[in-house]
Amino acid sequence: MFLIAAAALSYAPGLTPPAVSSRVSAVSMKGFDQEQFIQQSKDMRLKHLEEQAMFALKTSCENFNKAVFPNAMIAGDVVITDLLSRLGYLENGKCTIMCVDTFHLFPETMPFLATLEKKYKFKAVIFGPEGVPAGDKAAFDKKYGENLWREDIEQYDKVCKVEPFGRGLKTLGTDCMINGRTRWQGFERAWIDQFENAPVNGGLAKCNPLAYWTLEDVFDYIAKYKVPYHPSHENGYPSHGDLKDTIPVPSMDERAKKQEEGFTAFKDYKWVGDKTKWLDYATERVGRFVGLKNKDGSTKTECGIHVAGAEKTFDRDLWDKADNVKNLMTPDEVAKVRAAGEEAMLVVYAPWCKFCMAMESEYSKLSAASGIPTYKFRGDEQRAYVEENLNTKSFPTVNFISADGTVTKYESEKRSVEDFKAFIKSKSKSKVSA
Repeated sequence: MFLIAAAALSYAPGLTPPAVSSRVSAVSMKGFDQEQFIQQSKDMRLKHLEEQAMFALKTSCENFNKAVFPNAMIAGDVVITDLLSRLGYLENGKCTIMCVDTFHLFPETMPFLATLEKKYKFKAVIFGPEGVPAGDKAAFDKKYGENLWREDIEQYDKVCKVEPFGRGLKTLGTDCMINGRTRWQGFERAWIDQFENAPVNGGLAKCNPLAYWTLEDVFDYIAKYKVPYHPSHENGYPSHGDLKDTIPVPSMDERAKKQEEGFTAFKDYKWVGDKTKWLDYATERVGRFVGLKNKDGSTKTECGIHVAGAEKTFDRDLWDKADNVKNLMTPDEVAKVRAAGEEAMLVVYAPWCKFCMAMESEYSKLSAASGIPTYKFRGDEQRAYVEENLNTKSFPTVNFISADGTVTKYESEKRSVEDFKAFIKSKSKSKVSA
């Protein structure tokens, strides 16, 4: 206490701190309110963080022409929304808010967006899976499949998150993307700074105004300014994304990374239960992506939006310049190929699928290497048809069409020219090119 006071006085002009004697024990602690001191320190910290975040947002909105804030309405995002409003950037249009509707969000999420729009006087631009009308889950199921996320989580992320996200930034002409990532969220984000180059759409500026905030700082701000927060916080969720793979924290759910009894919530701007279950380092998102695995078997921690390679979103068709891969546009055209009496190969694909992209070069060479015609058919736009007629549950699906029209699926994930040729040879009644 004494040393702190002496240090403070040393910075005050014209004031000389008292001599320090060896009788330190004589310094009285009487009147020291520890709780008040801690609160004052927290208030000072939050004030600094606010000013720091506002400076980053001013830099984004005043120095770039098209600042865009993709808003998921998690705790940090509502703080950024409030800060942007305080700076006037939502009303004057210097910052555009966009949202991605995956069709699998919490049922409260889109109504909560409407609440924010009304309070802060902005209109979000909403993007969703390509070719599906806004809010039309039935249309999504018909085009992409109700169980796409179960069949292939990476393709689901591409269709429902990464592609709409990239398309949104591109449509809005974004040159600076604002987002709510923080170092406190985990080791994947532990070294982010307030500005960095984004791995989205070829390298635009990326502003992380809350980079140095803890989750406690975020909720302290929400409580201080009575910022509207997502209803899921009152039901035990520190963060939210898709309902299908998000659980409360703590939880005894069998998918939980750590099963624990208890209940923690943020209700009426106050904590319910043990707040450390949410506020410890890297626990904000511990209830996200539960039960999901990446292709390599590792536990999923990111949806793909904020990782390297996310800029490779669909902006062209596949095999668009390959003359030897013929495009079939309709089921009738597929039927004609099957009825033609000749052997052929047919890939059912989606242009946004990274596995389809990966085999583009090899499949382009197949016709010349095998001596039989090769075709492509875009399956994501006619999901029911390809499931029923072309063996397709995920993309890509490569089929061999025999002379009698039978369609046989290539089951291997090895997709080199030589692998395809070996498959053709095993099914063909004709001589395959060496």
